[in-house]
Amino acid sequence: MKIIVFGATGEVGSRAVTEAITRGHDVTAAVRNEAGLSKLPDSVVGQITDVSDPSEVARAMSGNDVAISSLRTPKGREGEVVDLTRSILKGASIADQRVIIVGGAARLRLPDGSPHTVLSDPNFLPEDVVPTARASFAQFELCVDTTGTNWTYASPSALLRPGVRRGEFRTGTDTLLVDTNGNSEISMEDFAVALVDEAQNAEFSRACFTVGY
Repeated sequence: MKIIVFGATGEVGSRAVTEAITRGHDVTAAVRNEAGLSKLPDSVVGQITDVSDPSEVARAMSGNDVAISSLRTPKGREGEVVDLTRSILKGASIADQRVIIVGGAARLRLPDGSPHTVLSDPNFLPEDVVPTARASFAQFELCVDTTGTNWTYASPSALLRPGVRRGEFRTGTDTLLVDTNGNSEISMEDFAVALVDEAQNAEFSRACFTVGY
């Protein structure tokens, strides 16, 4: 397949690039500037793209089979990712392109039968991650309200951090996945596996999914 990754030098995006390359896909990495190009593997085609411009996004997506958008914004500017996601969705619509949006766990219902989500439960999230959670929830709402675009919204578990590629995890839809000890986590490496799996299989067209151990 031909896959383009936006946010290709970020923690999740770079791992998605690596996973796709390992499987033999042709990968284009969309980056913001020349400095981003220097961080890419030799086998990747780098492309400088202004993701705030839907027409540029559409041009970047053209000729690919699927796009993965793994955009994040700096601390204190978390909400800006919503407008960038809107631009990605609009660009995908113009290009008639399927796009996987890397989101967050904020939308997921808690598994204990409570009416709360990860975001709405007053005791679940540390205060310092609430702005990021609010932004990811707004991303989710934006996708759901979008028509004319073949989107997929991918949620990690509550804890997403660098780790190892196990290649084994569970997949769900709208409920937070927890293990037998009540922990909810997935490595960035295995989250990347799930993203490329979805790129290949298109199991969640215009729908959401989540993964966890």
